[in-house]
Amino acid sequence: MAADGGAGDDRARLDGLHICLLTSWASHLGGGVATAVWNQARMIRAAGGRVTVAALADKGQTGGDLAEAGIPLITAPVWGPRQIGYAPGLADQLEQAAPDLVHLNGIWMYPSHAGARWAQRTGRPYLISPHGMLDPWITARGRLKKTVARIGYEQASWARAAALHALTRDEAGDICREAGERPVIVIPNAGPPPMADASAMRGPLVLYLGRIHEKKNLGALLAAWAAADLPAGAELHIAGWGEATDVTAFKAQLATAPASVTFHGAVHGEAKSRLLRSARFTILPSHSEGLPMAILESWAAGAPTIMTEACHLPEGIEAGAALRCGTDAASIAHALQAALRMDDAAWQHMGQAALGLAAGRFSPDEVTRQWVSAYRQLVAGR
Repeated sequence: MAADGGAGDDRARLDGLHICLLTSWASHLGGGVATAVWNQARMIRAAGGRVTVAALADKGQTGGDLAEAGIPLITAPVWGPRQIGYAPGLADQLEQAAPDLVHLNGIWMYPSHAGARWAQRTGRPYLISPHGMLDPWITARGRLKKTVARIGYEQASWARAAALHALTRDEAGDICREAGERPVIVIPNAGPPPMADASAMRGPLVLYLGRIHEKKNLGALLAAWAAADLPAGAELHIAGWGEATDVTAFKAQLATAPASVTFHGAVHGEAKSRLLRSARFTILPSHSEGLPMAILESWAAGAPTIMTEACHLPEGIEAGAALRCGTDAASIAHALQAALRMDDAAWQHMGQAALGLAAGRFSPDEVTRQWVSAYRQLVAGR
């Protein structure tokens, strides 16, 4: 049964509480989940709580430029395949950290077992955020691995959790279908604060920002860009990272793409901000998402989006901050044409709607209020 987060005293803080954010990868290898974890860590600290991030050791790396000075990161070495992430020391490290609550971000890997084991040993509350990993498109792939994970540790992890967290109402339905009638809270990701200079006019540049992965549907995006009737000077910029095999396959597709397509590789920090500020639209033609941080970052930059229903952000369509597309090349091409042939007044209206969402429902203040209430109620046993 799902309930929206946010009940309780808006003025409450997390003073005196220690929360551990557990995840698989705390660097950019974790994609949007890692970004969300570090944003959550900053939110907890700003609300007066103590926070620790716990993750698998990532080839000797730390959280990289995602990490925040003053927020401890503990890691455990991985034995065997990275896809499983078997790290037998992780549960002991969680016990040594002695948090009041462990919040697991992402599933299908060994940290699920470590989190449930910590909860069993300590009797303290354990919260799970699947981050879209129970979406039907995801569960239909890698069935053998997921069947083993379900039997081996996931079902026990879900049963041990005090609650599961959904980013959207759609995801709450996925959780109930897969995990049964468990308590579910619904709180969206928070985006960054709106940029001050986000309303300036921009050229016909479309930006994809995110992982290079099959579910992102970039092959269809390239085919759509090649087929669309676009204005002179239109450019498609793709900024992303991924596993070496995925990036190699994507670069092979780029070999036949139009010259107006530019691949930047991974971009972070100010380089990413510059791309967002220059984009007239961003695009996410995905088959599957949880609640994509790339779209929240786009709205904070005043850039409307082109997105599929799988992005689970109907608020963008309703507010006039987004255009919908399908996952096939013809539908994506049609949306690109509509977006880049839009007049300036209509585009500015969409940009203002995007900024409004960034300052409202998805603002750090609003999402923090909901999380403070949820964490305090879980620790209190409610």
